Amino acid sequence: MHTFAVARAVRGIEPLVAMEIRRSHTGVVRGVRHREVWFEARPEADLLGLRTADDVLLAAAVVDGIGPGRSALLRLARAAREVDPRLMGAPGSGVEVSASFVGRRNYTRFEIEDAVGAELARPLRVPYHSRRDGRRPPAGARSWRVTIEDDQAVIAVRVAARPLHRRAYKTASVRGTLHPPVAAAMAQLARLGGAGTVVDPCCGAGTTLIEARALAGEGSDPAGVRFLGFDHDPAAVKAATLNARPATPGLPSVPGAKAVGGADAGGARVAVAWAVADGGRIPAGDGCADRVLVNPPWGRQVPPAGLLSRGLAPLWREVRRVLAPDGLAVALVHDGIPRGFAVEEVVEVSLSGQHPLIAVLRPR
Repeated sequence: MHTFAVARAVRGIEPLVAMEIRRSHTGVVRGVRHREVWFEARPEADLLGLRTADDVLLAAAVVDGIGPGRSALLRLARAAREVDPRLMGAPGSGVEVSASFVGRRNYTRFEIEDAVGAELARPLRVPYHSRRDGRRPPAGARSWRVTIEDDQAVIAVRVAARPLHRRAYKTASVRGTLHPPVAAAMAQLARLGGAGTVVDPCCGAGTTLIEARALAGEGSDPAGVRFLGFDHDPAAVKAATLNARPATPGLPSVPGAKAVGGADAGGARVAVAWAVADGGRIPAGDGCADRVLVNPPWGRQVPPAGLLSRGLAPLWREVRRVLAPDGLAVALVHDGIPRGFAVEEVVEVSLSGQHPLIAVLRPR
């Protein structure tokens, strides 16, 4: 028996979420919508293992005929009354609903939430916690979501206790830290299978390399790949070190390690190494990196520092230098494609109110 599930996604990477669902044999993709991938989950599938998805929910109802008029609220409330009680789970501390829609409507997201939430809570005899006026539901409330696109709505319940993008490993953070599913999408585009060394010259809190290690390519041994992260800010390197420990149990994480050419720090074999270094002077040998994953400083939350304070040209020069001739760089760029690279693929995403590009690049 297959279960109808919905994977939520950052706008722009929906096709990558669908690709991960197929490659991981999590299910059969049935449709891609705005920030959603609908799929039939296999009975044995690990729904919580999807790394490019923001969240995964079980669909309780798909409702057609949801137009822009206010009669749509009655239709949604009726569908909520008919939800299979087996999907409602334990009563917990109540029910909370989050709603969104595409296009203009004659009702608000809060009216959708209230219409559906009240009906979902009724048979459980628990309170419905509205989000109006900025109120936050209490811990333990069962989380539901309603999304509307064109004239079709889906009412779905969250699988986990919290959204998938809230990674358990991310105990430390810094300004400008990358959204984990976007980092996972970058790693997926990097095609890590067969890569020996992966470098991030602007590692921040370590999100990109941690996600890359989790998605290390099919058929390869992730423990056989070296992940080298550098950042100009010592606080970022400290955060990356803390985050990598639970993410890579049993494997050493070496702050301050110097990566020179193909050698690990002190000649030891390490899976993840972090060091304080300027992005304009990467402490790695020429051509030593099979992959470079990089989210350069945007200049908004994190101003460029060191050799990058006057522009990112030194960073791109160093990326070209450390890349192997057949290597790939996957970069989140905001000011166009950097010079000196051939473009293999570009994915535009919506992130923090901006529309940067994930660019897959080869050195010219």
